[in-house]
Amino acid sequence: MPVRFIHTSDIHLGKTYRSLGGDAERYQDFFTTFAAIIADAVKEKVDFVLIGGDLFHTGQILPKTFAKTIEILQPLKHAGIPCLAVEGNHDWIHRRDSVSWMEALSQLGYISLLRPSRTGEGGYIFEPFDQEQGAGGHIEVKGVNIYGLGYIGSQAGYHVPRICDAIVTKRNILLFHVGVWTYSPVEIGNIKPEEALPLSECFDYVALGHGHKPYVVSTPDGRPYAFNPGSPDCVNFGEERYDKGYYLVSLESEGRALHEFRRTSPRPMLVVTANLDGAGNSGEALERFRSQMAEKLSGCREERAPLVEVRLAGKVGFHPFELSRDRLRSALCEICDPLHLEIKNHLSQVSGGGGEDKVKKSLAEIERDVLGELIGANSQYQGRVEELTRLSLSLRDLVLKGDVEGEELLSLLDSGGEPCA
Repeated sequence: MPVRFIHTSDIHLGKTYRSLGGDAERYQDFFTTFAAIIADAVKEKVDFVLIGGDLFHTGQILPKTFAKTIEILQPLKHAGIPCLAVEGNHDWIHRRDSVSWMEALSQLGYISLLRPSRTGEGGYIFEPFDQEQGAGGHIEVKGVNIYGLGYIGSQAGYHVPRICDAIVTKRNILLFHVGVWTYSPVEIGNIKPEEALPLSECFDYVALGHGHKPYVVSTPDGRPYAFNPGSPDCVNFGEERYDKGYYLVSLESEGRALHEFRRTSPRPMLVVTANLDGAGNSGEALERFRSQMAEKLSGCREERAPLVEVRLAGKVGFHPFELSRDRLRSALCEICDPLHLEIKNHLSQVSGGGGEDKVKKSLAEIERDVLGELIGANSQYQGRVEELTRLSLSLRDLVLKGDVEGEELLSLLDSGGEPCA
């Protein structure tokens, strides 16, 4: 008989904006979206639910986040619908002597956290899931074998043959927090399409996570075998371009997966550019800003206040600092009252000299140059100046933004300076 399930990933429960206003509403957004998915699972009477990693935004969450998660998962448990999950890079904790929140959920019976063990030679062992211990790498539900493997980093492609060598059953699903190059918008934690292809011979359905954009990977003969639903809510600016939702899947007896993408209703997210090129003073620039924002955000007064990122661009005749964030925020709120506003100032200053306009470096360029000189002055960093400069600025931006925990900053260090999705 066909088996029906919901596949979701990258929920990011616990994410919010700190000390910027609207933090409580934004915090609730992700729970509201997740609750709607679970409600659909109960309504559809699916056989199980798959979570492909990053259930939480950080490895160390608030107790109230854990309590709200249990509240949402309770109807699933009451209906007897198994919830099978793996850890993503955001769920993972560096101190392996501590019990993670994902492990706690598994031990309490709200999810089945799938995690394989390893052989001395580096192979994989997917031991049967122990309900009492809340641990194991493989579980069978109605004749379908579900294997789980969380985030294993940028070397995941080398592990694919070892994963396949460990599989001896038929009618299999792999839950794997990894992206596939050319499909995934994430810069790290991906495998090449040719590295992923052997998975199609062992698994009828590879349930992916990690990248927040939905996509489907097919074999050379056109058979879809790997599916990434993306994140059901907009986690970061830039995701407003992606469809948001999850998959309702029917796995036929012969192994064919019929997938339906069901859209969610995330809070509106808008990214707009204000072109202030040629403005001679801050007053003129502010008027241009008001005019352009009135045109571009005229329809943004919706039931749910939007999340807005404004990018300032152009060469201007005054120091960019004169156009303060408070003045810009005040002008924007007259047009559109966003729940959260981020302003990216890419303005550069033009000054006259020798009959010819000269463009001064922007603030971002000056910061990068000074930091690069400081790092390059240390001989042990030779050859890595650009990499370490980018890493330092990324850490600075994340700390100033204020919506990350120490675990996420550590994951950035592990990744070499590229933010993880």
